Amino acid sequence: MKSALDKDLSFEGALERLEQLVTRMESGELPLAEMIDRFEEGNKLLGLCTKRLQDAGRKIELLRQDRETKAVTLENFDPDQS
Repeated sequence: MKSALDKDLSFEGALERLEQLVTRMESGELPLAEMIDRFEEGNKLLGLCTKRLQDAGRKIELLRQDRETKAVTLENFDPDQS
C-alpha cells in the first residue's frame, strides 16, 4: 500500500486507506503499539484529505471568478503556491 506521506495519493485513495485503518482499529485485534502507528498514519491521511479538499475549493473559487469576470485562467493553477 502507498505511504500516507505519498504526495501523489489522490483524495479518494487517502480516504479509502483511512477507512481501512478505522476498520482495523475498531476490530480490537491490533496490539497497542500497532494501534498507535495506525492512528499516526490516519492523522497524516486526514491532513492529506484536508489539503486536497482545500485545493479543490480554491480551484472552484477560481472557476467561479473566471465565469464572473473572464479574467482568471487555470492553466497554471498550482495548489502548492497558495
